[in-house]
Amino acid sequence: MPEASSTRTKNGSMIAAVIAAIGASLCCIGPLVLLALGIGGTWISTLTALEPYRPIFIGITLIFLALAFRRLYLVPQQCAPGDACAVPATRRNQRVIFWFVATLLIALLTFPYYGLVFFE
Repeated sequence: MPEASSTRTKNGSMIAAVIAAIGASLCCIGPLVLLALGIGGTWISTLTALEPYRPIFIGITLIFLALAFRRLYLVPQQCAPGDACAVPATRRNQRVIFWFVATLLIALLTFPYYGLVFFE
């Protein structure tokens, strides 16, 4: 059982960053998704209730991404020889997943700046 709690702790900052980024982009991506699903109307333009909280969500997202980066690159890993983290491929896979998720999150966070291109 100790391995499960250790894995949960290691992945916690990445999961929290994803949740915070979704919260930060909900005000912009939400109406776009609803329009793509065919749900429209004048009321869709009023879906900006979360807009005042966007900077808070962006800050939380960047903090958790920084914590995940710190854990993957700056803090030396301490593993017992028989653990899964002792295998070099595990660390490489974690870094690949981190960069994939970080790229996706940055794309979601910056959507209000480049999203206008899709509607002109």
